[in-house]
Amino acid sequence: MPIEVKRLCHTYLAGTAGEKAALKDIELNIEKGEFFGIIGHTGSGKSTLLQHMGGIMPPEAGTVIVDGYDFADKKQRIEGRKKVGLVFQYPEYQLFEETVAKDIAFGPKNMKLEQEEIDRRVRRAMELVGLDWERFAEKSPFELSGGEKRRAALAGIIAMEPGYLILDEPMAGLDPAGRRAILDMLDGIRRETGCAVIMVSHSMDDIAAYSDRVAVMQDGSIISTGTPAEIFGGELDLEAMGLELPAASGLGNLLRSKGMDVPEIYTMDGMAEYLLGRRQSA
Repeated sequence: MPIEVKRLCHTYLAGTAGEKAALKDIELNIEKGEFFGIIGHTGSGKSTLLQHMGGIMPPEAGTVIVDGYDFADKKQRIEGRKKVGLVFQYPEYQLFEETVAKDIAFGPKNMKLEQEEIDRRVRRAMELVGLDWERFAEKSPFELSGGEKRRAALAGIIAMEPGYLILDEPMAGLDPAGRRAILDMLDGIRRETGCAVIMVSHSMDDIAAYSDRVAVMQDGSIISTGTPAEIFGGELDLEAMGLELPAASGLGNLLRSKGMDVPEIYTMDGMAEYLLGRRQSA
C-alpha cells in the first residue's frame, strides 16, 4: 500500500494568540517507487507535512497511513516508521561514529538485525551511494569531503532499507555539480531498490527534472497536484506565489517573446536537446 494522507490537519500553538494552522485538510497519496516533489513558499507547511509522513509528529486530526500502518496509533506508528527514511537538511551533521562503516551500521543495529545482515546492508548502502568499501569503510567520517559526508549520511538511512525516502532540501549548500550528483544518486537508488523518493525543494529545476508528480503547497493546503508539465505549464501563477519557474521555462518564455516558436519545456537538458535539434535542421 502507498502513503495515504487523508484530511490531515495540524495547528501550532492552538488556543494561543500565536495560533497558526500549518496543515489544512491535506489529501495526498504517494505510490511506491515514484519520485514525488513538494514545492511551496517558506511557511507553506511542507516540512510539517514531511514530519507527519515520517512519523515524527502524530496526526492531531485526519490520518496518515504508511503501508497499512495508521500513524494515529502509537504502536502502529512505531512499526510504520521503520518503512520510512527521513533526511533533513545537512544530514552530514548527524555523523558521529569512529568510522564510516560503524556510522552506517548504527540504524541497522538498532533494528536488532544479525551481524551478517548488518554487514550486508552497510556494504550495499555504500555501493548505492558511490562510496567504495575498501577506500572508505574504515575512514573517520570527519576526514571526508563535504559531498562524501553527505553520501555517508544518506547511506546510514538507506541501510535501514526504507520503502519511502523522505528528504527536506537534501541539496542545501551544494553547488550545481554537487546537486546533480546527489539527485542522480537518489534517482538511481529509487530505480535500484524500488523505494519512493519524496522530496521538498526550493529548486524548481530539480523538481522539474526528476519528479514523476509534484504537489504545490500554499498556506497549509495542497492547491494542486500533477506532473511537472501540468504544474509548470498549467494555469497556476507560481511566480505570484513566490516561486520561480524552472530555468528552461524562463528561457522558453524569453525566446517566445523574441518571436521564436518554442514548445513548453521544463528541463535544461530538454531545452538543450530541442535547440540543438532545431539548429541541425536549419
